[in-house]
Amino acid sequence: MFLCNLTTPVCAATKMEAEDKMALINKLPLEIDALSLLAEALNYDFASKDIDEPLTAEELKSMQGILGIRDGVLKTSGKSNPSARDFVTFSGRGQVQDAMVGGPGEIADKLEEMFVERGCDGFVIAATYVPGSYVDFVQHVVPELQRRGLFQKDYRGKTLRENLGLKRPAAGAWKVQPRDAAE
Repeated sequence: MFLCNLTTPVCAATKMEAEDKMALINKLPLEIDALSLLAEALNYDFASKDIDEPLTAEELKSMQGILGIRDGVLKTSGKSNPSARDFVTFSGRGQVQDAMVGGPGEIADKLEEMFVERGCDGFVIAATYVPGSYVDFVQHVVPELQRRGLFQKDYRGKTLRENLGLKRPAAGAWKVQPRDAAE
């Protein structure tokens, strides 16, 4: 079984630069951004009410999608009828959560610790800001991980399929249905 942690790094050439970047990131989201993300996730129009007006039980029940968000807001806020502002405050939507902030050494130290202690077998790196998050990670952290022997420098094959040892399917193979599935 493989376990890959979702990691949200904020990295730069130095820890101080990364901390400055994180401070800016924390200032960027607007209330409307969070409401838009919440509306998308819960399929509910938060603009239909005043931001501080409590939602009714019927409105809460009508929400669909990622209901864990709704349930988390109900639990964390302690309110049976939270407002849209409560959803923004207690959901964390639009905010960078649990970011790893640091220079190449600090980020690599954290990743290495989780990997060596078997907290995971790998990582899924998520963008904390766009554009530039992945570029910063590749420029600053990947070379440090390679220096430590934790990230490959070369690959045997030219494609992901070759590196995973998977055969190339025949042209049109996707059209063929397994016999059991057709019956």
